[in-house]
This record gives sequence, C-alpha cells and structure tokens, in this order.
Amino acid sequence: MKILQIMAGAGRGGAETAFVDITTALHEAGETIEAVTRANDIRVPALRAAGITVHTLPFGGRVDVFTRWRLRSIIKKFRPDIVQTWMARAAWKTPSWDESMHIPRYPLVARLGGYYKLKYFAGSDHFVTNTPDIRRYLVENGIAPGAITHINNFAPEEISHTPLKRLDFNTPQDAPLLAALGRLHPNKAFDTLIRSMADLPGVYLWIAGEGPERGALEKLIVELNLGERVKLLGWRSDRADLLAAADICVIPSRHEPFGNVFIQAWAQKIPLITTASEGPSQYVRDGEDALVTPVDEVEMLSKTIARLVADKGLQKQLVENGHRRYLAEFTKENTVRAYLGLYHALLARPSQI
Repeated sequence: MKILQIMAGAGRGGAETAFVDITTALHEAGETIEAVTRANDIRVPALRAAGITVHTLPFGGRVDVFTRWRLRSIIKKFRPDIVQTWMARAAWKTPSWDESMHIPRYPLVARLGGYYKLKYFAGSDHFVTNTPDIRRYLVENGIAPGAITHINNFAPEEISHTPLKRLDFNTPQDAPLLAALGRLHPNKAFDTLIRSMADLPGVYLWIAGEGPERGALEKLIVELNLGERVKLLGWRSDRADLLAAADICVIPSRHEPFGNVFIQAWAQKIPLITTASEGPSQYVRDGEDALVTPVDEVEMLSKTIARLVADKGLQKQLVENGHRRYLAEFTKENTVRAYLGLYHALLARPSQI
C-alpha cells in the first residue's frame, strides 16, 4: 500500500513526535511511505534515517499558494492509495482527489489530536482521533459517527543502555528525581510543577522541553530559589535514557488532548503522576496505574509527589499495572494494526469515500 503522510507542525512537540513514530512504524511494517512536512532539524532527519522519502514545504498562510500546488504535484507523482493529514494546517492545504489528477481516487484521512475548527477539514473523507473525547467532539459538531475511527497513539518500548548521568546535571545520586517532558507552553503547567517543588526539600526535578515559556520558567525558578534542584534540560530526543535516570514521571498539564508522556512512562516502567487533564484522565486509573491530582492544585501536587516518593510499594504497583496497560493498549503493533485495518476498510468501500 502506498501511503502519503502530511504534517505542517511546530518545531517540536508531542504531535510531531507521534507523526514520526507512526509514519516510521508503517514504513517498518512494509508499506510504501512518503512524508511531507516543514523543514525541521529533528523529524526530517529521523524520517530520512528510517529510509522514508521526505518532501519539505513551507505550509504558510493564505498567501502561500505554493504549498497546495506542490502537494498536488507530489500526490500525482506518488499515486498514493491513502493520503493522511495531521492537524489543521495540513488538512487545509492538502487537495482532495479530483478527476483532473488522472490518478486513482484516494481517501483523504484527517488525523486529529486536538479540538480543531472543523472548517479546515472540509475536504476530509474520514477522521482518526486519538482519544474518545475528540471523537465525541466531532460527532457533536456534525461528523457522522461512521466517518470517525479512534486509534490510540503508541510509545516505543525503548531500552536505555546509557541513562543520563545525574552528576552531569548537578543532581545527587541518592536524591529523589522527578522527570517531566513536553513543550514549554502554558498548557503544560510546568509553572505549577515548579511551585510544588518549594515544599519538597531534597527532591530534584528535570524538565525536558523547549518553547515560549522558557524565560518565564527560568525567572520563576530564580524567584523561588530552586536553581539548585530544578533543571531545564532543553529538548531531548533520548526519552528512554532520561526516564531511566529518574524515579517518578510527572505530567502537570492544564490542557492535554492526549498526552503521549503517560504512555511513555508506562512503557519505560516509571511511576506516574498526572493531573486530571483531558487526555490522561480518559485512560489512567487513579491509585492503580497512576496517581491523579486536580489541575493547577500546587499543594495537592506537592503532597502527591511526597506520598509517592515515600512509598516504594506503591511505586512498584503503579509500574506493574501501567506496563500491563501499555502492553494491552498502546504498543506499536496495536497501533499499526489499527491503522492498516482502517486503510484497507476504506479502500474496500470506495463508494463511501
């Protein structure tokens, strides 16, 4: 099967990581894959290293007519069986099939990982959502239930051969260490997590990510006199090595449509604390495979961290149950099987496209 995967995307982020992971997984499953995205120093090299042909386009605003014209040319030359877009801008820029292309008709599949304005998806034939709640949102906004398929993201079960060295980040070997991953954006609420550290003497925190909130977070760390214990590591591509060095993974998000980090924590067998943001709260089970705190409750988050740091038995329970959930619901094999099943079903009923 020939599949074209298209994403504009930001420089870095969870959706961008999922795009690379799923596109690469489909290629590894033996499908013929090409990808279109913005020029980027992370995902473009990663896709090309996997052996995938990558086209780079600007994906600009309304005055950018080149991207749509070039996408049409790429599609006509590649002759894909399936075209899948990621997020709103790619869906808006990607042309639907028409007879003047002189190629077989292809289904245009839109993959949504958030609550986007549906005017950008007018040409889409089918929708993939990565949470049940985004599926609900689509139905409530007029998309036929039969035109929507829910498919979970996956996290690769990576093996860390060289965990990050704590001493490289001035972190004592015997100190409790928290890890948080994500774009430095207000939605991620890393400010709440940093504030919670004020009541956790002796506990250290590594935050891996980049984004517009870096300056504000650096200022907050200084204001709270936490510079010795809270480290901003920048964007990291070595997720397994980072999590292997830590004791607990924390997701403090205010808004999180899915939240790949929770399945990365389960896959890497690290105890998880998350807030009750939209994505994780649809999956995690408080006290069973994670501990859940209310959004933006600094004191409750601090107490929950202290509780888990002190309870090794609870840590073990969360790890075992979380990894069991990962194997049952969030492996690469499960996700690839679901995507290929959807693609074959769409191609088997062309009259419904």
